[in-house]
Amino acid sequence: MSKNIFLCCILAITCALAVASDPAPLQDFCVADFNSQVLVNGVACLDPKLVTADNFFLSGFDKPGNVSNQQGSAVTSAMVEQIPGLNTLGTSLIRFDYAPWGIVSPHMHPLASEILVVVEGTLLVGFVTSNPDNKLISKVLQKGDVFVFPQGLVHFQQNVGYVNAFSYSAFGSQNPGVVLVPNTVFGSTPHITTDVLAKAFQVDKAIVDQIEAKF
Repeated sequence: MSKNIFLCCILAITCALAVASDPAPLQDFCVADFNSQVLVNGVACLDPKLVTADNFFLSGFDKPGNVSNQQGSAVTSAMVEQIPGLNTLGTSLIRFDYAPWGIVSPHMHPLASEILVVVEGTLLVGFVTSNPDNKLISKVLQKGDVFVFPQGLVHFQQNVGYVNAFSYSAFGSQNPGVVLVPNTVFGSTPHITTDVLAKAFQVDKAIVDQIEAKF
């Protein structure tokens, strides 16, 4: 009996791992049909007879994004919205551009892990482990270095050089999702009450109001 229970536990764990990422496709491809009114977990499929090579193609990843903003960074996406052929394939790509000392704010991807490669420049990157440790795992990366951010953990990037930098990041999902910590906490609609945030961050309510005004 105990052996059977053990085997059932192993089977349950295996099944849980199997559904922890995007579902595997059941056909060669499922090019996203953004005009479809059908609601599915992903995007409905375009008629395969209408599919062309352009559905799997995107140009312009060699061009830097506009980093003249408060964060000093820009994101260029290669996700299902830009490449309809990515639908159901469980992968996507992003280009990050950074002005000197530009940042990608602390954020998390609830649906995928991320692997980043530095193409130009010097980046400070890191992620924070979950409670109760909240340990910062951080490293300075140079051109050609690769770093991994585990799924669901808060992480960040900063250009710590004096020239522009850029990197590529790949994800194990067509839609990794993104939760920007500052925007989520201080820019929600409607706002989280000032009392809650003041107590959570152990600051005066006036400081919370000041920060919220920026979002």
